[in-house]
Amino acid sequence: MARVFIVTEDLAAQDLISNLCHDRGHQPYPYSSSAAAREALPKLTPQLVLIDVKMDEGVEFDVLRHCREQLPQTVVVMLTDSASTKTVGKAVKLGAYDYVTKPLKPDELQLAIQRALEYQAVLRETAVPTRGLLHQYLFGESKNMQAIHRLVVKIADTESTILIQGESGTGKEALAHALHGHGSRQQQPFLTVNCSALPESLLESELFGHKKDAFPGAIADKTGLLEEADNGTLFLDEVNSMSQHLQAKLLRVLQERQIRRLGDTRQIPVNVRLIAASNESLRAKIRNGGFREDLYFRLAVILIEIPPLRERMEDVPLLVNCFLQQYAVRTGTEQKEIDANAMDRLLRYNWPGNVRELENAVERACALSEEGVIRPSDLPPHVLSKTGISEAPGDSEWRVGQPLDHFVRHQERKYIEMTLKFNQGSREKTASMLGISIATLYRKLDLKHHRR
Repeated sequence: MARVFIVTEDLAAQDLISNLCHDRGHQPYPYSSSAAAREALPKLTPQLVLIDVKMDEGVEFDVLRHCREQLPQTVVVMLTDSASTKTVGKAVKLGAYDYVTKPLKPDELQLAIQRALEYQAVLRETAVPTRGLLHQYLFGESKNMQAIHRLVVKIADTESTILIQGESGTGKEALAHALHGHGSRQQQPFLTVNCSALPESLLESELFGHKKDAFPGAIADKTGLLEEADNGTLFLDEVNSMSQHLQAKLLRVLQERQIRRLGDTRQIPVNVRLIAASNESLRAKIRNGGFREDLYFRLAVILIEIPPLRERMEDVPLLVNCFLQQYAVRTGTEQKEIDANAMDRLLRYNWPGNVRELENAVERACALSEEGVIRPSDLPPHVLSKTGISEAPGDSEWRVGQPLDHFVRHQERKYIEMTLKFNQGSREKTASMLGISIATLYRKLDLKHHRR
């Protein structure tokens, strides 16, 4: 049984939708004001919200924005008259799944509700419990990102020390935030320090603190981050740049759970969870004598490796759509669209700067694009150049011996699925972007079980 919010002042529409919901075994919740519905959303977390455009547009789609930002698995369908098509178009760009025109026709309304709830079921099946806590850099439906999402759920509430490895721009700090925010220490401090940004002496004082007159310039006592993060989490970014001297001191903290400020003789007990990150392989650094093996094993009680973006290119459309939405919200403008050729170039580039580089590329394209559509000419020149372009699929996809028509169908389906994901499951938008009919889309993807 689904919970369905009905937000409209039209009592006849409320009755019609309520009756349809009852007939289908769903629980309707009619509201005559958007403020009342907005207040009830976090308490009842409906699967579907049907909202009259005129009820929401006065506060810039407050209910729609709340659902998109706070209840990502809630699907919104707008109710509109023919005179409000421009406004509802804006609502769709802001995240509404569909719209139904008034006067409401029972058959059309019933079909819209059915499709919206089918889509909601897909969202629920593919979602992970941590999604609300995950930074957009970590969004993804690829197998390796889904594995990371599941791992966060398992280990967030443990006391184990965690090492995160991944290239720059993959979201290591974002993952550390997710681990802290989903665990029992979430109400306690989360502090971070970039070990490569400070010289050794300053980093030592930053971590351990110091007593007055411990060294020239120490004019007062200072509490270190390890002490300030007591009962919380300390994130050590780029721990691979830490000197051997500080590595030895950090190892002692992990062993004894005590610290000593510089210039002090007193040991101070600390209860802090350490999450460390490295943008290079620490095992390789151990072999070169640059990192202590005993410290590595203390840090890597649980090791998480975030894959580079080039190894999860199927997530690019989802990330692009997320960045387009964020840009629209931040600038107070309508969400930009991206044409198929521009998306194709994004999917062919190998992204050495990973998700951060993709985010910057999308922001640039939004700023330069005209008429609300991003085209290849709006993308950074280096994305368009042949340097860094990945022209071929992986070796497994190039397997010699498979029939040509099988290879072509596989690549075609893969691209269609990426486009469908980018359009958030909208078959109409996908068919239009690809220049094919909806019937052809169904046939090519065998959408008997893929209706959205």
